Amino acid sequence: MESGLYVVATPIGNLGDISARAVEVLAAADLVAAEDTRHSLRLLQHFNISTPLQAYHDHSDPRALRRVTDCLAGGGAVALVSDAGTPLISDPGYRLVREVQQQGYAVRPVPGACAAIAALSASGLPTDRFLFEGFLPAKAGARSSRLQALAGATATLVFYEAPHRVAATLAAMVSCFGPDREALLARELTKTFETLRRAPLAELAGFVAADPNQQRGEIVLVVAGCREQQAAISPEVGQLLQRLAQELPARRAAAVVADCTGLRKKLLYEYLLQYKTDGDSD
Repeated sequence: MESGLYVVATPIGNLGDISARAVEVLAAADLVAAEDTRHSLRLLQHFNISTPLQAYHDHSDPRALRRVTDCLAGGGAVALVSDAGTPLISDPGYRLVREVQQQGYAVRPVPGACAAIAALSASGLPTDRFLFEGFLPAKAGARSSRLQALAGATATLVFYEAPHRVAATLAAMVSCFGPDREALLARELTKTFETLRRAPLAELAGFVAADPNQQRGEIVLVVAGCREQQAAISPEVGQLLQRLAQELPARRAAAVVADCTGLRKKLLYEYLLQYKTDGDSD
């Protein structure tokens, strides 16, 4: 095998999802750098792989990095793995990749499972544009601030979340995105107790709050983006438009607000039509 750092994706649950190339690389490498050696040792033992393991994570001391680069300097191959899925996707390792590249060694991806992409592919939500946010802040105030900043994003949003915070996060999403925004809970993907449930955020929050089993395991949340007309129209303009529409025909209300704000009359009129449709369905 050619010398270099191989960034190797491993299964997120079902061990059958590992690729044949990943098994070959792990077996042929001179060293496996793992986020958690105890976890990765079980994977290697399952496939009868005896390659030496060393820990590498964001808190590793310089000796761990030096062992990797020393191996590469001697013409060896190092496989970088995380606990599950594709390394560096909300996992440690990018500093190692940068350092290896800066020293002139090759970095080669060995693609495979990724929880974010697996959830997105099964979400039933638009996939032409998506924004991966990883983990939200743990503290409630910072979490709400980040969600507010994302409220107008039109791309589909993808989050990882810790099980003990998922109920609070869904409640915060209801507050920041609105109760009717569609979302998917993807829990324990490819494992025995896999959950895939798409529903409006308020319904999804209630489902999780009522079932402690849904607050366990590995969790991905996929949330529909904001409708484009809603993203362009601020909450203040929307409130003004709705208030004027109570006194004026919708087209006239849209024309007045268009004159005041510079926004397109058609956009404002379509917003009012959608607001009326949503209101009638409540």
